[in-house]
Amino acid sequence: MTTDVQMSDSEPQPAATPAAAAAPAPSALQHLKEIASVIEAGSLSKEVRRISRAVRLTVALRRRLAARDVSAFLAFALPPSSEAYSRLTSLVPKEDETEMDVDAAAPATQISIKHGLPEIEIYCYLLVLIFLIDQKKYDDAKACANASIARLKNLNRRTVDVLASRLYFYYSYVHELTNSLAEIRGNLLALHRMATLHRDELGQETLLNLLLRNYLHYNLYDQAEKLRSKAPRFEAHSNQQFCRYLFYLGKIRTIQLEYTDAKESLLQAARKAPIAARGFRIQCNKWAIIVRLLLGEIPERTVFMQKGMKEALTPYFELTNAVRIGDLELFRAVADKFASTFSADRTRNLIVRLRHNVIRTGLRNISISYSRISLADIAKKLRLDSENPVADAESIVAKAIRDGAIDATIDHANGWMVSKETGDVYSTNEPQIAFNSRIAFCLNMHNEAVKAMRFPPNSHKEKESAEKRRERLQQEEELAKHMAEEDDDDF
Repeated sequence: MTTDVQMSDSEPQPAATPAAAAAPAPSALQHLKEIASVIEAGSLSKEVRRISRAVRLTVALRRRLAARDVSAFLAFALPPSSEAYSRLTSLVPKEDETEMDVDAAAPATQISIKHGLPEIEIYCYLLVLIFLIDQKKYDDAKACANASIARLKNLNRRTVDVLASRLYFYYSYVHELTNSLAEIRGNLLALHRMATLHRDELGQETLLNLLLRNYLHYNLYDQAEKLRSKAPRFEAHSNQQFCRYLFYLGKIRTIQLEYTDAKESLLQAARKAPIAARGFRIQCNKWAIIVRLLLGEIPERTVFMQKGMKEALTPYFELTNAVRIGDLELFRAVADKFASTFSADRTRNLIVRLRHNVIRTGLRNISISYSRISLADIAKKLRLDSENPVADAESIVAKAIRDGAIDATIDHANGWMVSKETGDVYSTNEPQIAFNSRIAFCLNMHNEAVKAMRFPPNSHKEKESAEKRRERLQQEEELAKHMAEEDDDDF
């Protein structure tokens, strides 16, 4: 210990430089070989958590990958005579052999793996597919994805399920990038059926979300709801997949006019989504804002001021302001100003539904402000631009009275709307209903938190050895380190 301290504090610091240069940082190829050894250990011991760890390490490494690294790893992991090797090497772009030789000489420790493991082969497919997508070579990526799915159909191993779920995701993603999602719908249904028969629950929830996304991409909401209602139910294994499921469910419920259920699903998806998944949370908040406006609620200002979301939610903030005021002219102006944004978000049709809410809000403000007002003045204040605005105003007022939006009567003889005096809200059941909904929400959150707690298996039967404890702590540290990159990539 004393010698180490003296070496670090001594003056001639450059003397340590050659030693540091002699042990360079592990290259991307060396990391890939270590990941392959982790997959091999997981395959031989049938521990799925090791495969999951390998996927997390790959997500963290993908930004450093080069063609020479992928080619060298394929030569290391696959037998040269195998069909997978010849197919994958033909898809990876070729680089200078000199660069590849220099990088191949870098590893400090020799790692060898057992050839012929299906997990290693599927991982090679996944690695090449991710690399081709990052390089924007979408045609080659489609060929790789199709070949990997064909290979997966011949496998039934639980240790492959984690890798298979990632392949399913990128398989759908690359077809979405090339605008050919409709071509793979039948394939996804067949894969979902196969995953159900194999009791692959992670694959089931991944494929169910991909099928829902496929249907919603083409506005096939009825078919999406039929699939969702008939799909097998099970406990969620992945938080990311559960968040996606809630988001798609919220969109389906919104189109089906079930706004209360839609609001609950969308807000839950936004709360459960990781902080790193900012794009996903923005989409959830956009739909949740529209649903709350359709329910007659006005979202709080803090919703629009969340970190990193202010600019993206600005069109919806102005829209909310127009609905809150009840100004139909301002509502039209905002809808026209941000028409391209609303079309890109696929919320344009929902905003058309909001017109009636704007009129109703304006009418509610008028009924509070005036004890008696003529229907002609109501039409003028609401800025109704129809051929017979007075008749339209009368029908709007009558419908609002029937729905309970305002407490008033219509004097048809004189053409007036007469508002009744507002009563005490605490004499009604509204406070009780509000408290009940809040209590139910807190109880539901508590139950979800209890369900989400995880405990080590067989902890009550056998004590954990020091070596297993060190390995578990190391994996937990790696999980925490790579969680942000994994969540960002997933969303």
